[in-house]
Amino acid sequence: MKNKSTLLAKTALLSLLFVATPSCKKETVKETQTTKTEAVAENPLASWNDGKNKQAIIDYVKDVTTEGSANFIPVADRIATFDNDGTLWSEQPAYFQLLFVMDRIKAMAPEHPDWKNKQPYKAVLDNNMPELMKEGKKGLFELLMTTHAGMPTDVFEKTVKDWMATAKHPTKNKPYNQLVFQPMLELINYLKANQFKVFIVSGGGIEFMRAWAEDTYGIPKDQIIGSTFKEQFENTKGNPTITRLPELEFNDDKEGKPVAINKFIGRKPVIAVGNSDGDLQMLQYAASNPLKNLEVYIHHTDSVREWAYDRKSHIGGFDKGWDEAAQKGWLIIDMKKDWKVIYPGDK
Repeated sequence: MKNKSTLLAKTALLSLLFVATPSCKKETVKETQTTKTEAVAENPLASWNDGKNKQAIIDYVKDVTTEGSANFIPVADRIATFDNDGTLWSEQPAYFQLLFVMDRIKAMAPEHPDWKNKQPYKAVLDNNMPELMKEGKKGLFELLMTTHAGMPTDVFEKTVKDWMATAKHPTKNKPYNQLVFQPMLELINYLKANQFKVFIVSGGGIEFMRAWAEDTYGIPKDQIIGSTFKEQFENTKGNPTITRLPELEFNDDKEGKPVAINKFIGRKPVIAVGNSDGDLQMLQYAASNPLKNLEVYIHHTDSVREWAYDRKSHIGGFDKGWDEAAQKGWLIIDMKKDWKVIYPGDK
C-alpha cells in the first residue's frame, strides 16, 4: 500500500489535472450530510469548536444579512465560491481524480493487451513510479485523454458514478464521497440558509465533479465550475450527443479561477474559501469586492484524523497563500483545533 500511495502522490506532481466498499445509498448520504434549515438556525457550524474563527464566520454572516446594517449585502450579491480538492474533501495521497485515472487505466487494460508493453500505461499497470516519472507531463496527459475523452458526456458521467459507488480510498479504506469535510458541509448549508448562492470553483474536471458533487454537497450542477475539455455536438440518426474531445479547453486553477468566476458567474464573490496557493487568486479577487468580504483558508494540521501539510507539500501546497492570509487578516482554519470532527459520521 505504501508503494502505491507513493506512486500516486508523486505522479500528481506531473498532473495537468484540472489537476470506493459500495457507497452508502443516496438517502443515507443526504441524511448524513444535509442539515435542515431549522437546525442550522439553532446551531450553526455544530461540528466547529467554539473560537475566534467560528465566531468570525457567524459574525460576518449576521452582519451582511441583517437589513439596516451598514454592511448589508443584497441577496443577488451574496456569492460564495469554494475550491474542492483539499477544501471540501481530502486530496491525499493524490488528487482523487488522479486516482480515478489510475483505476480506469487498470479497468480498461484487458481490452488493450498492448498496454503491458507500452508507456505510460505499463508504468501504471506495474505500479512503477520511477518509470512513470520519466514519462513526465506528456505521459500523464495521455492517460488523462485516454480515460476522459472520446466518449459522450453521459457515458463519462456514468463511468464516474460507477467508480464513485465502488472505489475505496487507498489508505482510508472508505468511499471517496465519505471523505468530505463535515464542517464544510455545515458551512455550505449555513450560507445557503442565509440566502448565499454557493459555487464550486475547482481545478478539478467539471464533468468529473458534476457526476457526484450535486448529491454530495447539495450544490446544483450549474453552480459547479472546473477545468474543461473541448466538446463537440453530434446528431447521428436523430440522436443528439455531446462528445468529449482529447484536448484541454480551460484549466481552472490559479489565475484561471477569477477568469472563470467572471465568465460563468458574472459577479465577484463576497466569500471565497480555499486551501492552497492554487486558490490564492480567487481569494484576492473576492478581497477586491467593495462589499464586505470574507476570505478563508483551510489549513491541514491534523495528521491523525486527516493529513498535516502546508508550505512544502507537492499536493495542496500552502505557502504564498499562507503569508498573504496572515498579512491581510484572512481566516486560517486550523483543522485540528477548529473542527470537532473531520468526516461525516466521525465522533
